[in-house]
Amino acid sequence: MINHLLVTLVDSVLGKGKQTSRGNYAYHCPFCKHHKPKMEVNFTENKKGHNPWHCWVCNTRGKTIPNLFKKVEAYDKIAEAKKLIPQGSFVEETVIYNDLALPKEFTRFIDKPSSLMARHALAYLKRRGVTMEDMIKYNMGYCEEGEYQNMIVIPSYDSKGNLNYFTARSFEKDPYRKYKNPSVSRDIVPFEMFINWNSPLILCEGPFDAIAIKRNAIPLLGKNIQTNLMKKIVSSKVEKIYIALDSDAIKSALKFCETFMDEGKEVHLIEMDDKDPSELGFERFTELIQKSVPLTLSGLLSRKLFI
Repeated sequence: MINHLLVTLVDSVLGKGKQTSRGNYAYHCPFCKHHKPKMEVNFTENKKGHNPWHCWVCNTRGKTIPNLFKKVEAYDKIAEAKKLIPQGSFVEETVIYNDLALPKEFTRFIDKPSSLMARHALAYLKRRGVTMEDMIKYNMGYCEEGEYQNMIVIPSYDSKGNLNYFTARSFEKDPYRKYKNPSVSRDIVPFEMFINWNSPLILCEGPFDAIAIKRNAIPLLGKNIQTNLMKKIVSSKVEKIYIALDSDAIKSALKFCETFMDEGKEVHLIEMDDKDPSELGFERFTELIQKSVPLTLSGLLSRKLFI
């Protein structure tokens, strides 16, 4: 059964909601500020006694109404919300902060390691078009032992120079596991230390792609834009965005295009013929950037029809 008193309370904070076909209520998201009501709140408690809420654009989500009120800083409404939730069903959500550090076996290439494994690692990077300047800029290294044995390690740093993530990729010929990443949240801004938020931005999938692009590129660490990155881009002064995802991520790419176009950004969809930027190389990718044209609404709709 829908808790209508709770609906009225949320309406007082987010504005009047609209009931959806699923029985949830849709609101304008206070986080990504999409012009359509894309954040849904479930006012019928699930089996755990929660009222889950989720924005379909920026992917911000939570389990309870009090948690939602915390995030939008409606602190004066939290106590009232708790009174409207059946006793015992409210569980306080906690945030866990992870102490992230590079592997203790990590060796930087700038320190000029000379072992056999170091030579194999450097040969692998050379084949991928990574230069020593790239290795120094991104503080790249490798591990000969431990959990990340025989893997290239690429750190990511936030705007203040703090480590916020790292990726690891095997340099062996036929590895048992190609990639291994730390078990921490990816809801960060990768390579933030190198990003100019006043210049055109390029979104790609992986760190090797961003390194190959060599200009204001953010690796998504996958095919989706995490919440913090989406908020950062939408609120930034960036006016032009190039989206360069692999061909198998076309649905995600078009969704991002639509979101950024709705925010008044000029969007370019880079089509790479079943290759990624690291395979194309700097010169070929630059040609595609230069030849690209801004995506129009009609162009967006026509592409959606053929996927």
